[in-house]
Amino acid sequence: METTAIKDYTYGAAAASPVTLQDLDLLKQTVLFTDEDERYLQMAGEVLKDQTDAVLNLWYGFVGGHPHLVYYFTKNGQPDMDYLTAVRHRFGQWIMDLCNRKYDQQWLNYQHEIGLRHHSAKKNKTDNVDTVPIINFRYMVAFISPITATIKSFLAKKGHSNEEVEKMHTAWFKAVTLTVTLWCYPYINKGEF
Repeated sequence: METTAIKDYTYGAAAASPVTLQDLDLLKQTVLFTDEDERYLQMAGEVLKDQTDAVLNLWYGFVGGHPHLVYYFTKNGQPDMDYLTAVRHRFGQWIMDLCNRKYDQQWLNYQHEIGLRHHSAKKNKTDNVDTVPIINFRYMVAFISPITATIKSFLAKKGHSNEEVEKMHTAWFKAVTLTVTLWCYPYINKGEF
């Protein structure tokens, strides 16, 4: 999907992140993210680009199958389908951004924007909806597991060696951990991040 067609996808136009590029570099070091991981993430992007809908179907099925998760997209106990659809398009683009974008200031800024959109600071505002006002912090971190565990089967579908699949999966795990860590910034008291 062309990014200009994605509602409220504001990559390149997000406000500056309070996390610096130096902070980002230290976080990359902490999760053991290397140049090799960048190469394998790009390979993963090639593998996943025509599977994004299938990945999202699995993830949305997971969320939809757990009332405590779909709750964050509801108003008066009912899922807001327009909201879920808008988020889905951006989530699909996030997969491609995670694999293919350079982790520079624009990328860092947009990760902060995504974090704000999960937190009460901006949740619901982007899509002008009236659903639950925050996604609780615990589910931000806990979601690293299903998003990492479920991607491996998709990475293995294009005939790559087991070693290549493992390296793509490891790079994905590191990138997801890094990204979700950045998304958690709004939840942390000033000076504690």
